Amino acid sequence: MKSTVTLNRFEDAPALWIVRDHARFVGDLPDSNLALVEFEVPPGSGTPPHTHASPEIFRILSGEITFGAFDGEPTFLTAGPGSVVSVPSMAAHNYENRSGAPARMLVVLDQSMVTFFKELGKTEQPPAGPPSDEEISEVMAACARHGIHILGGPG
Repeated sequence: MKSTVTLNRFEDAPALWIVRDHARFVGDLPDSNLALVEFEVPPGSGTPPHTHASPEIFRILSGEITFGAFDGEPTFLTAGPGSVVSVPSMAAHNYENRSGAPARMLVVLDQSMVTFFKELGKTEQPPAGPPSDEEISEVMAACARHGIHILGGPG
């Protein structure tokens, strides 16, 4: 089997806006289903509580991200720089930036989530503020196509 070491430069990595978060697809692990994505999460941004098959590992680079766990009584953990948060497959969870400053995190996830993000993502920066009803409809439709279940949502 041929082995090749690759270098991906951050500035050359493709990037998309996923609702209000900026995602940069920094690399894939050869001979695996794993990818590394860096997210910049502005204040007030985040995800609704949800489940999906892809396990995830988050490492906070800067700022603070609050993670919710919804298997039973909701619990919330605030993670700062250097913290690592692991989410197993199908665990009910979310994240949000409750601080007043942007946060950055690296996320290891599988290609099914990369496909979801790339389908949903846009190259143009969205307007500030909460997502529009149209954006929320786009997210819900993409979630339905990719097996992501929003807690309290349809399906």
